[in-house]
Amino acid sequence: MSAWGTGPAEADRGEAGGIRTALGGLTTRGRSFLAAGIAAAICAYVLGQSDLLRVGLLLAALPLICATVLYRTRYRVAGSRRLSPARVPAGSEARVHLRMDNVSRLPTGLLMLQDRVPYVLGPRPRFVLDRVEPGGRREVSYRVRSDLRGRYPLGPLQLRLTDPFGMCELTRSFSTFDTLTVIPRVDPLSPVRFGGEAKGYGDGRQRSLALAGEDDVIPRGYRYGDDLRRVHWRSTARYGELMVRREEQPRRSRCTVLLDTRGGAYEGAGPDSAFEWAVSGAASVLVHMLERGFSARLLTDSGSAVPGEGADGFAGSGQETADAAGLMMDTLAVIDHSDGTGLSRAYDVLRGGNAGLLIAFLGDLDEEQAATVAKMSRRSGGAVAFVLDPDTWGREAADVPRPGDRHAERLRMLREAGWTALSVPRGASLDALWRQADRERSGLAAVSGEAPV
Repeated sequence: MSAWGTGPAEADRGEAGGIRTALGGLTTRGRSFLAAGIAAAICAYVLGQSDLLRVGLLLAALPLICATVLYRTRYRVAGSRRLSPARVPAGSEARVHLRMDNVSRLPTGLLMLQDRVPYVLGPRPRFVLDRVEPGGRREVSYRVRSDLRGRYPLGPLQLRLTDPFGMCELTRSFSTFDTLTVIPRVDPLSPVRFGGEAKGYGDGRQRSLALAGEDDVIPRGYRYGDDLRRVHWRSTARYGELMVRREEQPRRSRCTVLLDTRGGAYEGAGPDSAFEWAVSGAASVLVHMLERGFSARLLTDSGSAVPGEGADGFAGSGQETADAAGLMMDTLAVIDHSDGTGLSRAYDVLRGGNAGLLIAFLGDLDEEQAATVAKMSRRSGGAVAFVLDPDTWGREAADVPRPGDRHAERLRMLREAGWTALSVPRGASLDALWRQADRERSGLAAVSGEAPV
């Protein structure tokens, strides 16, 4: 939940500009009174009617006085906005709270609020506030919702001031705005235990030992506060000073999530498209792995990663894990199709080190791209691929059936290279696929080319 953000209104520059602004705010009623007053004054001058002249001056002066008073009071209202929350999953609602404070010594007239929001978040909200007492405050709120990922600016807040007679309306804009981040949908995943990971990635025995820490045979000098039970007596006798056994730093299991963003690998657009399913799947796996204590890394086909991400990805516990997940979700909120046609850049990044448990979300693959992906499993402690089936995700699939031989051949190539490759049809459940991948890696179920829905 973000804090209240207060911003002053933009002031007009120069007295002449202020006068033009005030006169430009006259309503139809105010202009009619002004025109009637001027006409009455001219007629009174021509006819020599002093009483009519007084009426004309009154009619003309009333809208001018209202505009002047309204212009003078426009600096004495402060506005602020608060988002709850500032980061929301796609398809969920966020509430925007607006607060107006009357910081003057005089009560305000009728206030009309209008907040600028992108059309994808819904209609532009408008509110009418009655008289606000000196030092008083009014709060209103509205809801926004988007099925599309992205960052959406909210604001600036516009305030329309009117006088009690309806002669003049002035609109002022506040200088501040806020940003609503719509992140991908995150599906909860079952706690599985991927089998066959000889290099110790996942929830296996090697990971438990690494998290517990092991003793290094190289001793170091005693430091104040060291546990005396860790004194290494043989080294103490050898060096003539108190030496202790050095504790190895705990190592974390690593997980790399590869997201294929090639524009030519996916068909369709919108919240129910194949690409959005892949982005949501990558987000779900990243959050799941971070919660289970993994050091997680996000990688795309272009070789890019999350800004600020270390060589081993993000790692942490408690608040650090939440912050790491937030950074990854912010990156996935604005990720879009790349212009690349291959996956060689991602392979070059993985070739430089051990990827740990490699989980890939892939679009349509040709033979060369499938061969590149097949080689990625050599630098991993286990590889799982979710390959979207173009035969079911294509927009024209319902009308023009296409053979699925090529898709089945790509899955076979990946499986022969050591991948646990699963086909993803339209409407597939990620959690069901996740559990099936665990069963196949553990050898508890026969390998099937069809994914559960």
